[in-house]
Amino acid sequence: INFTSFLPPSNIFLKTKHTLHIAYLSIMKFAPLILLTLAASASAFAPVGSRPSFISNSALNANVQKLSDPTKEVLDKTDVFIFDCDGVIWRGDSLIPGIPETLQKLRDLGKKMFFVTNNSTKSRAGYKKKFTSLGLDIPAEEIFSSSFAAAAYLEQTKFKETGKKVYIVGEVGICEELDLIGVPWTGGPEDAGKQPDMGPGGRLEHDENVGAVIVGFDRFVNYYKIQYAQLCINENPGCEFIATNLDAVTHLTDAQEWAGNGSMVGAIKGCTGQEPTVVGKPSPLMIDYLCDKLGLERSRICMVGDRLDTDVLFGTDNGLQSLLVLSGVTTEEKLLSPENSITPDYYADTINDFFAAVPVPK
Repeated sequence: INFTSFLPPSNIFLKTKHTLHIAYLSIMKFAPLILLTLAASASAFAPVGSRPSFISNSALNANVQKLSDPTKEVLDKTDVFIFDCDGVIWRGDSLIPGIPETLQKLRDLGKKMFFVTNNSTKSRAGYKKKFTSLGLDIPAEEIFSSSFAAAAYLEQTKFKETGKKVYIVGEVGICEELDLIGVPWTGGPEDAGKQPDMGPGGRLEHDENVGAVIVGFDRFVNYYKIQYAQLCINENPGCEFIATNLDAVTHLTDAQEWAGNGSMVGAIKGCTGQEPTVVGKPSPLMIDYLCDKLGLERSRICMVGDRLDTDVLFGTDNGLQSLLVLSGVTTEEKLLSPENSITPDYYADTINDFFAAVPVPK
């Protein structure tokens, strides 16, 4: 079959091409006006909730108020304060000036207080010693660490009844808390300085009876611990991956920020492809424990911390009031940045501002 017999004369193609070119130029000339008209028409008929918003994040963040009348804005609304420790009470091993006096004034007002830290290097007993060394007389029952939260989680899930043990990437705080609930463990400080055999045919044998791996902040983390943890998670059926927290940085000293537990957890995530169960802030585990045990009313609790993604989020996600202090890792610039979407009810320089003089209205 001669398909050319079905084609139109060539001059028709030339005329058509010329016409299309004129049409193209006309469309491009009026395209901006056409698109603007279409967009306006579409949004006019869209439901109110689905119309595009032109309110910027910076405008939203402008609503974050700096504490100006602490009695009215916070103290009268709060029965219980939950304080983060690093960056709120101390920096590294240095007490923030004015803190003892402020805590005493809160107690004099009849406020309850709890101190909740994501740092798992110490147990509750260990943190009690730290408070005492800094001149703060804090009852042990007011202290909650993420090492305790990990142990509480294992109790809630009845891990002890499985007969399994825990492998710890972390320090003595987790070990001590697991000892208190009678859960056997391996790893932790015992594996500091160990190196696996990585020569020809080398392999690392692991305990097949490990049913959970807990990853907490570890100043002595090494390749041996990472390899052992991934073997347990990848090869032991049902082995759970638990993280005390995902903090990006921490306060080892008051001189600078240091890589936090998020870096240790990230290493294990990277070689297992697994997401951990997080037991520290902003997980609800600790606030659920406090409310259930003590019958606290969430709306009368204020979470005070120096981090947006853990402390403030812990408050906003769990129905608490929230206040950010600028005495730790978060700057005022970061808080009010258009990129920030986590906003506390109020912010202050330090918790000492709870008792700062209220400016007299002019």
